[in-house]
Amino acid sequence: MSDLKGLLSLARKAGYVVIGVDNLSGYDKKLFLLLHDKSAGKSLVREMNFLSKKKSVPLADVDGLEELMHIPNCKAVGIRNKKFSEMILTEIEKLKESE
Repeated sequence: MSDLKGLLSLARKAGYVVIGVDNLSGYDKKLFLLLHDKSAGKSLVREMNFLSKKKSVPLADVDGLEELMHIPNCKAVGIRNKKFSEMILTEIEKLKESE
C-alpha cells in the first residue's frame, strides 16, 4: 500500500494526475490509466467505465483512494504518464494478489 501511495504522490507532484470525473470528462489529451475508489457511487463508476471505453484506457478500482491521494472525497483520478501508469498498475495487481 505504501508503494502505491508513494507512486501516486510522485505522479501528483510531477503534474501527471487529473483529479475528478468532471475534469477527466473534459480532458482532451492522452490518458494512460483511470482509477476510481471502490466506495464510489454507481453513477461515478458508470461514468468511469464509459470514459475507459471511449478513451481506450485501462480502469482500476482502488480501496481508499482519498487517503492515497491525500485529497478529501477524491473518488476519480487519471494518470497522464505511461511509465507511472505501468508502475501503478503493477502495484495494484500486487495488492490484489496479496488479499
